[in-house]
Amino acid sequence: MDTATAPAPHSPGSPATAAHARGPVAELRRCPTCNRWGGKREVGEDGSTVHLHPVEQRGACNEGPWHGSLRGPRNACGQWLRWFAIAAERDTSRA
Repeated sequence: MDTATAPAPHSPGSPATAAHARGPVAELRRCPTCNRWGGKREVGEDGSTVHLHPVEQRGACNEGPWHGSLRGPRNACGQWLRWFAIAAERDTSRA
């Protein structure tokens, strides 16, 4: 194959791959779903699923008990605050 006509591979994080590659889903009440967590993430179409970056899955704790330290998808603490982008859970017990 002629390399001059071969398409260039997409680098991680480029727009062509970012839309197709999703990282793992973060569990509720873990650092990546906390409002204090500073890592790369996005909310899924359902409004409650949080997808982590496929490669960069750690982020700094901001103003929490682990302030300044890098926290990963399995870390948690007793001062978790729901990330503002996650839809509030509906209370169906009072229906």
